[in-house]
Amino acid sequence: MIGKNIQRIRKKKGLTLSELAERASMSKSYLSNIERNINQNPSIQVMEKISLVLDVELNSLLEMPPEPPVPSENDWLELVTELKESGMEKEQLEEFKTLIQFIKWKNRDAEEKE
Repeated sequence: MIGKNIQRIRKKKGLTLSELAERASMSKSYLSNIERNINQNPSIQVMEKISLVLDVELNSLLEMPPEPPVPSENDWLELVTELKESGMEKEQLEEFKTLIQFIKWKNRDAEEKE
């Protein structure tokens, strides 16, 4: 969690891993290990250095990101009804299935990287 927050803020600020590491006076490999959550317990001093360089409050590096909203069952039913009423052909439905498979693959890939 901490590592992902650091990485997200660093990229938002337009800094490379090397730039942040240099400005925070730490090795690039150490910072990389923090960002990849290999080192999950960096010291408070390290966190303070990073927050100073990123110009953010220390607690913003520790916060949990908000959970994305999950569609309700009603949302799904509305989507299916809309697709059905649109006069979608079988071939078009197959294209949606391909898209769904791609989204599943991409989500699995993203979870494995975390």
